Amino acid sequence: MGNPVVHFEVLGKDVKSLQNFYNSAFGWEMKPVMAEYTMATPGGPTGINGGIGAAMGGGAGHVTFYVAVDDLGAALKKIESLGGRTISGPMDVPGGPSIAMFADPEGHVIGLVKGM
Repeated sequence: MGNPVVHFEVLGKDVKSLQNFYNSAFGWEMKPVMAEYTMATPGGPTGINGGIGAAMGGGAGHVTFYVAVDDLGAALKKIESLGGRTISGPMDVPGGPSIAMFADPEGHVIGLVKGM
């Protein structure tokens, strides 16, 4: 079995505006889970859920997708051998899965998730 995309994030400076935009544009249901982070539920039989929240430190926003893997450390090691680099090593999300972040050879930041 391959490694599916299982989650996405849209992070930016004006969280409420982003949440309202995606709700209005696509009818996504928004469920607050933290102060400035909401789970977006697109619904439908083929859609994946994601999050819309504040960019860290009020910085520039970005969009990230997360790929499911069995072993975060092994995936990061393979990614590095292929020219990528680790941005953040494995960490546990409170009440959620374990995640890590990497940059591909062109610098695009992608997430890895274990336990989804």
